[in-house]
Amino acid sequence: MSKLRGGLIQMALKGDTSLSPEQIRDKMLDAHIPLIEEAGRQGVQVLCFQEVFTQPYFCPSQDAKWYGAAEMIPDGHTTRLMQEYAKKYNMVIVVPIYEEEMTGVYYNAAAVIDADGSYLGKYRKTHIPHVAGFWEKFFFKPGASDWPVFETAYCKLGVYICYDRHFPEGWRALALNGAEYIVNPSATVAGVSEYLWKLEQPASAVANGCYIGAINRVGTEAPWNVGEFYGQSYFVNPRGEIEKIASRDKDELIVHDMDMDMIREIRNNWQFFRDRRPETYGPLLKLN
Repeated sequence: MSKLRGGLIQMALKGDTSLSPEQIRDKMLDAHIPLIEEAGRQGVQVLCFQEVFTQPYFCPSQDAKWYGAAEMIPDGHTTRLMQEYAKKYNMVIVVPIYEEEMTGVYYNAAAVIDADGSYLGKYRKTHIPHVAGFWEKFFFKPGASDWPVFETAYCKLGVYICYDRHFPEGWRALALNGAEYIVNPSATVAGVSEYLWKLEQPASAVANGCYIGAINRVGTEAPWNVGEFYGQSYFVNPRGEIEKIASRDKDELIVHDMDMDMIREIRNNWQFFRDRRPETYGPLLKLN
């Protein structure tokens, strides 16, 4: 039986939004490092953090101050630091941060680092919401990453970020590109989305015969107070069963062993990929 040991870290904001982005980044990194080290001690093979994990979820504002939170990938401070920890613990790390491609061009992105510390590439959030309290298009340009699947030391890994999860096309594209395990780092608050939190990822895991790791932050973030980030990060299997789930309100590392043989078993049994009819889906591309 083939096992993959995954780790997910959820966390509340450290410090407050009156601090500079660099000060907040340093506080968040300091808070994460003990949990990263614990993941290493527990033999985690693939570790992922929450969306824009070094910063508050600043999108309820439209304050240009937060452009200062963006870092280069892979040459920025956070990615380089995580490369050191990946190599130290022989652990794949997914690093969701605010990315600066050049001055004025910013993405909601995730760097993927292999277990030897090498940089494999990045995914940029494809679908960007822009509604009251979530002014993401002020901060993020939509990504067009062409659904990369990263050949890591332990698995074929995909990344889909937060709001992306509402769009089934990306899950399917990642699975068709070979993803066995897909992580979805998020920042989502109580309300309508809390019901969907335990619906969409399990449904997507079933539809695509893969494991999904869903990560959410916890707590509230002043001065915006758009709602409570409700945690409950979890692992869901290709049958749509949530196998392990974190608390609603605590900083937490959860570790879980995924049975990767289940992927082949489920895909061979249900045959959703065989029974797809892409030749009939043309109208989907014309309905703009």
